[in-house]
Amino acid sequence: MALRGTVCPPYGAVVISLDFELHWGLRDHLPADAPYSRSILGGRAAIPRILQVFERFGIAATWATIGMLFAHNRQELTDFFPLVRPRYHQRRFDPYREDIGRNESEDPLHFAASLLEIIRETPRQEIGSHTFSHYFCLEDGQDAAAFRADLESAQRIASATLGLKLRSLALPKNQFNPRYAAIIRAAGFRCYRGNQPGGMYAANDSEGAASLPARASRLADAYLPLAPDRFPVWQDVRPQLGLSSIPATRFLRPYHPRWKHLDALRALRIKAGLRAAARHGQIYHLWWHPHNFGAYPDESLGFLADILEEFRVLRDQFGFQSMSMAETWQAAGGTEPVSDSMPAGAQLG
Repeated sequence: MALRGTVCPPYGAVVISLDFELHWGLRDHLPADAPYSRSILGGRAAIPRILQVFERFGIAATWATIGMLFAHNRQELTDFFPLVRPRYHQRRFDPYREDIGRNESEDPLHFAASLLEIIRETPRQEIGSHTFSHYFCLEDGQDAAAFRADLESAQRIASATLGLKLRSLALPKNQFNPRYAAIIRAAGFRCYRGNQPGGMYAANDSEGAASLPARASRLADAYLPLAPDRFPVWQDVRPQLGLSSIPATRFLRPYHPRWKHLDALRALRIKAGLRAAARHGQIYHLWWHPHNFGAYPDESLGFLADILEEFRVLRDQFGFQSMSMAETWQAAGGTEPVSDSMPAGAQLG
């Protein structure tokens, strides 16, 4: 059974979350017919393979999913559109303007009900939220009322299509707005992925996050310790007014031939962090998007398996655990069951 914690666990944990968004997460800067759409479709094909790797290593994960992906067809999707929507100053952010097909068979870039069923049936996988519409909390033109309506739609479509209550939230572009914490809690969420420590990872609007210096710094930090490694302990993720921040630790960058000569450094950076967290009873939160594995799936899955081999060693050596975001919240002091967000079971491995 999932952990129920009033006393902090005596071990550390690796938390994995994936932002499952397909084209909804890229549409503000890439049209559906852009060449990168091949990687998005490749990410669809990679999802069952990622799940197989997770099963092989006993890995729990949170799939933070765009609410629009739950719909089986266009009519069902529009039935769940919120009545209050953001009025972004930049119209390119508005997802409700997107031209979409009738269903998943016709438009696999914007529907994913079949994949969610596969995730749902895989042991230890939690389906969480990436908001209903890939909502940007720090962009001009959005407000609290629209954000509240967006999260309510995310909960409604998850309940109607899969019978789920969503507990975990990963905000698009990690744009956490502290003024919205009470809205997140009221919408039924109990934890969210907080921002990775370091100024280069601070919550920012799209323009700031996409600036060349910020992007270059984050890329370099994947290989060299530019930002300090700070891993939270259990007390750090205890619920505050019923809501926990489970901060990101590392974005799992995809394999690319241009950078393959640096992959050993990239692996060393992650493995060293995992070992430190395991040794000191801390939490290491690794995240990425399924479409990151779309272009070079074999190489990316091989890299992931290598990282998880290290986890298996640390589990045997230090009792290191794999936990979903909801399990982590519960272990840190959450008092509600999480089985309704993990229908395939939430057993610690």
